[in-house]
Amino acid sequence: MTEGAQLTQAEAGNRYEVFHTDCPARGVVDHVTSRWGIWVLISLRNNDLRFYELRDSIQGVSEKMLAQTLRALVEDGLVRREVEPTTPPQVTYGLTEFGKDVGKPLTDLFNLITQRLPLRSAG
Repeated sequence: MTEGAQLTQAEAGNRYEVFHTDCPARGVVDHVTSRWGIWVLISLRNNDLRFYELRDSIQGVSEKMLAQTLRALVEDGLVRREVEPTTPPQVTYGLTEFGKDVGKPLTDLFNLITQRLPLRSAG
């Protein structure tokens, strides 16, 4: 197989063909790499958070966009949503094992960038 070439079903075995627009894995990749998906996965890397804690940890995200992002990541099986039957209900979000596996390289990338990026000069 040539580098960068799309995998055929025979070459891929049971793998998904992510370069096809109708590939289910492509949707998951789109959600993970969306503007807010990456930040949700990085924010949840160490602790489970409630909705407002998560919103406060990601500066610039609106409640609407956070809710949409969380809904997609929950449907993809990357994030789990736990509802405590209190009044009002308390909703906590955390990473599933799949989410931890996907989030690990994102966290590594985040750490590499923040450690290697030259410091900004004051002024």
